[in-house]
Amino acid sequence: MKWPAHGSNPAHLYESLQMDQPECITDFSVNVNPYGPPPSLQANWESWLASVSDYPDPYGQTVTGQIARLNGVTDQQVVLGNGAAELIQFLGQLWRGQKVVIAQPAFSEYEAACRVYGCEIDNVFLNKGGSLPVHELAAKAHDAAALFICTPNNPSGLAFPVEEIAQLLECLSSSGCKVVIDEAFYDFAGSSTVVPLLQDYSNLIILRSLTKMYAIAGLRIGYLLAAEPLALQIARFRPHWNVNAIALKAAETVLADPSFAERSRKRIAAERERMFQFLEKQGFQFTRSVVNFYLLRDPVLEDQKPLFLFLLKKGIVLRHTYNYPGLAGRWLRTSVKTEAENNQLREALLEWKKHN
Repeated sequence: MKWPAHGSNPAHLYESLQMDQPECITDFSVNVNPYGPPPSLQANWESWLASVSDYPDPYGQTVTGQIARLNGVTDQQVVLGNGAAELIQFLGQLWRGQKVVIAQPAFSEYEAACRVYGCEIDNVFLNKGGSLPVHELAAKAHDAAALFICTPNNPSGLAFPVEEIAQLLECLSSSGCKVVIDEAFYDFAGSSTVVPLLQDYSNLIILRSLTKMYAIAGLRIGYLLAAEPLALQIARFRPHWNVNAIALKAAETVLADPSFAERSRKRIAAERERMFQFLEKQGFQFTRSVVNFYLLRDPVLEDQKPLFLFLLKKGIVLRHTYNYPGLAGRWLRTSVKTEAENNQLREALLEWKKHN
């Protein structure tokens, strides 16, 4: 069968599997903030209606300025996108027909976007345990146009040390290879970021998303940081008005309130640790994620499909890993949700263990 390429669409998944969808669904395949958008969005939502009758600022100058100040860069180093996925499309266009290296497993859109533009894809797999094979990556990427690394990693939730990223940037600084660091989930992990490396490495590109932490995936907004010449080169692919007026208003609002991210991070970390203690006690294997999702498996099974289907019948939707190179269904990805929702998963896993 053709497995759905992404999470967050349970109806499509049940249809693909030719399964009846239970009346009540808890979707653990989507990895946005389980506590929903900041209250400030709801408070301002009605007042934003007037902005839909006119075209948005094509450059998103207010939001661009906020992002630049928060990250200690210039406005010219920021490129806004209709979600990080659009920015990845820009990068695919930039490196059309060239070789691209991807540290796998990783977000599937890197490969999908680059293949659309005829790129040659070379996958390098993470070490056992999920660490970066720095020397292998440097060797493979030396004659490539770009290297993609996702940290914190999707799907494992593991973060790679900034020192290793710096080592790679240094190795590739004279090669012409650009290093793309996808930090879409960095704000769930704390303050660790590669942004300070921008001042020393002109071959660094950083991808960020506002949709994950702020639970606004339907609005679509992300951004990219790079040295000014490189950012301007990428910005050429931006169509006018690619970020809509409501998304710009929402971004302006959430960026002005860092306390929301801090509160969310603490609540999610507490729930994540509670789930880890449960999983360890029950004999499940899992990745020691630092974000709002993690990989999970029953070590009795090589292919996790029986567990996946068992949970689906219970109305609990996890993310399969059949389209993650290097994983091939040996793990399931699940998000950290609210206490009540996590308890549903715990109860289902206990029932699974009881009968298996």
